[in-house]
Amino acid sequence: MAEPDFRIWTDGACRGNPGPGGWGYIVRASSGEESVQYDAERQTTNNRMELMAVIEALKSLPGPSSVELFSDSQYVVKGMNEWVKGWQRRGWKKSDGKPVVNDDLWKELVELAATHQVRWSWVEGHAGHEENERCDGLANQAIDEASWTP
Repeated sequence: MAEPDFRIWTDGACRGNPGPGGWGYIVRASSGEESVQYDAERQTTNNRMELMAVIEALKSLPGPSSVELFSDSQYVVKGMNEWVKGWQRRGWKKSDGKPVVNDDLWKELVELAATHQVRWSWVEGHAGHEENERCDGLANQAIDEASWTP
């Protein structure tokens, strides 16, 4: 892929699993312009928040784009790079025949990703990567700012 139109960093967080969760993303255009967003859910899981961050980031793009997406979630990156085609072939079942967890979000993500050219890249979490640390902060800020948080 040539220089992507956008670089995206995403992260999800959960306090308890399940428990209150949040997600955050940074979308940076090749021009350098940046947008940031975050939100929270009262009762969720960390994996759902990781997926929501990616879904919401892709939804924010103005149209079909080339994207380099960075996540510290092996679940997201391996899911899109390795697992999803098999799940689809098997009717959204894992290799053991059990249903794919979070298939509602996976299906939405696959549909959104199909409109873009996405390179899925893993970054180590909590390792000092500036944008990943910012996204972690956004996800936790979302939980802190939620109206239902004491």
